[in-house]
Amino acid sequence: MSFILKMDVAILQFIQTVIKNPILDFLMPLITRLGDMGLVWILIAIILIVTKKHRKVGWMVLVTLILGAILVDVIIKPIVARPRPFTDLKDFILLIKQPISYSFPSGHTTSSFGAATTIALNRRRYRVPAYALAALIAFSRMYLYVHYPTDIVVGCLIGVITGVIIKYIMEKRKK
Repeated sequence: MSFILKMDVAILQFIQTVIKNPILDFLMPLITRLGDMGLVWILIAIILIVTKKHRKVGWMVLVTLILGAILVDVIIKPIVARPRPFTDLKDFILLIKQPISYSFPSGHTTSSFGAATTIALNRRRYRVPAYALAALIAFSRMYLYVHYPTDIVVGCLIGVITGVIIKYIMEKRKK
C-alpha cells in the first residue's frame, strides 16, 4: 500500500475511532446534504443575484460551480476512477445514501471551496463564514467515509483555483 493511501486510511480511522460520536452522526449527514449538487452554494448565488449590489458575485459563483463540476465530474473522476473508502469494508454502515460516482476528487469540496473563494475574493466580509461552511462540508465527507483526505485536499485546490480563475477572467473583462 502506498504511503499516501496509508495516511488516507489512518486519518479516516482516526475520525471513525476518536472523533465519531452520536451528535456528529446526526449533524454530518445534514451538513453534507447542504453540499449535494452544490445546493447551498446555488441558493447563495441566487440570493446574491437578486440583489443589485451583489449580482455580479452571484453570477461568478454560478460560473465557478459549473467550471468545477465540469472539471471534477466530467473529466477527472472518470479518468481516475478511484473507488470510495467504504467499498472495501463489508460491515461498514453508511449514514447517508451510498454515492454512485467515484471518489477522487470530492465534488462537494470542489464546489464548496470554489464558491467560498469566489465570495472571499469579492466580498471579504463574508470570507470567514463562507470558508467555515466549505470546511464543514469537506470534513463531513471524510466523517461519512465517502472520501479519502486526498480527495478533499485536491477538491479544495480545484475549488480555490476555479474561484481565482473566474475572478481573473472577470477582472480582465472589465479592462
